[in-house]
Amino acid sequence: MKLRKLTMSLLIILGASNAATAAGVPDELIKGYEAESGQTADAARGEAFWHQDNNGKSCASCHGTDLAQSGQHVKTKRTIDPMSPSVNPQRLTDPKKIEKWFFRNCKWTLGRECTSIEKADVLAWLSKQ
Repeated sequence: MKLRKLTMSLLIILGASNAATAAGVPDELIKGYEAESGQTADAARGEAFWHQDNNGKSCASCHGTDLAQSGQHVKTKRTIDPMSPSVNPQRLTDPKKIEKWFFRNCKWTLGRECTSIEKADVLAWLSKQ
């Protein structure tokens, strides 16, 4: 009985620790991007960037304007899970995935990599959704 309680307590503590770590991922990345760019992230700029037309493409083209809903890639028609971390707790929890998707999506949407401040702005906005 004691072992079972100890095991359950440990699982609860580890789960809380993982959730706290995941919640800090966007903030840590934003700080790094701000340091690289020498600018402060701005969520309003991130939202404007999300909707900005780039030769017929935007972040919203695939991910949508309601981030609580699924999106769909305009070319492949593949379903994209909701971007809102409040609806999709897996969003913005893995720095490697965030970097991978910034790289791919910026190249596809903009034809170039996003700048550090663009990433910071978008993350600042997304993390509030």
